[in-house]
Amino acid sequence: MKYHFFQSKYWVIVWSIALFFFACRDPKQNAKENVKEGELKEPQEENAHTTVIKTIPGGVDTPAGMVWIPGAMFDQGAVAQDQMAMGHEKPSFQVAVDGFFMDETEVTNAKFEKFVKETGYLTVAEREIDWEEMKKQLPEGTPKPHDSILQPGSLTFKKSKSSVPNLYDFSQWWQWTIGASWKHPAGPNSSIKGKENHPVVHIAYEDALAYCEWAGRRLPTEAEWELAARGNRKDKIFFWGDDQDLLGNQANTWEGEFPVMNTQQDGFERRAPVKSYPPNDFGLYDMAGNVWEWTGDWYNTNYYNEVSSKKQLLKNPKGAAKPFNERDRYAKEKVMKGGSFLCSESYCASYRVSARMATSLDSSLEHLGFRTVASVDMVKAEKN
Repeated sequence: MKYHFFQSKYWVIVWSIALFFFACRDPKQNAKENVKEGELKEPQEENAHTTVIKTIPGGVDTPAGMVWIPGAMFDQGAVAQDQMAMGHEKPSFQVAVDGFFMDETEVTNAKFEKFVKETGYLTVAEREIDWEEMKKQLPEGTPKPHDSILQPGSLTFKKSKSSVPNLYDFSQWWQWTIGASWKHPAGPNSSIKGKENHPVVHIAYEDALAYCEWAGRRLPTEAEWELAARGNRKDKIFFWGDDQDLLGNQANTWEGEFPVMNTQQDGFERRAPVKSYPPNDFGLYDMAGNVWEWTGDWYNTNYYNEVSSKKQLLKNPKGAAKPFNERDRYAKEKVMKGGSFLCSESYCASYRVSARMATSLDSSLEHLGFRTVASVDMVKAEKN
């Protein structure tokens, strides 16, 4: 299995014309975040009797399309029996998370289209590329690509014609496609017509935040996402248990030789309509496979080691205070969870609950979407 990180779209554009392909830089954003200095947020020291919100408070109704996730204490990270766990999923550490509401499915094309129609929002993948901004993120002296290349687009998947010996080189199955966007997921000649109930993709972090603001929601923390995905099986590898043989009936993933041939034993080659597979214990669909989902946490290679070494219970953790990737010290990435239709046992096996990967803020891809959450206070405020 390999670590799975995605580079900034600016680097991919340049790489795609055989100039450079390094790590991502932070693009201009409409959505700004306040991040304090320091590698990690200090854990909150709690005693063994820490209380969490487990049941829906009186007078609070579950928002339409969402389900209640009971608060709980659990070990975040890889479980002991998971032989596929990667280094950045461990060691596990104890957290306490208050109950909250979560979308029962990933945000669909239909829901995102409603947001766009009401707001006129233009996603990152659809915006014109500013060379003056782009060259700030490239080595000095990098020649400007031809204007025909500097066009709005996104990353799309392409099958390999033969076996791929080096699974670290994801340029073998990802390509920069001009005209690809949430409306054209496979490129300019593709459409979402008839796929209104599919998860929306090609969503950059900024796009997900914009939708959340419109909907009165927010992105989940990594701890919230993991609690929700585990359901009542907090010591299991998958949301359904430990039996990987059930994978084809439980999730939309890659079956066969990646990235050459997908046997489609699970019924789909790429994205599946939401609710195509059984829900987990809490009534959530597609918490494994289909498309990756954004969280609000910075990706920091050292996070799990740092917090676990303090041996303290964290209450409602929000992840690292700042981004850090040991493979690229300049990278600014967020944690994404859940895996996608491209996940296979030989590549990343990220349909496991503890699986986590890093994605740059401006990345938009054919297998990356999101779902939203709402705290009790947010729902109360909405009601008032």
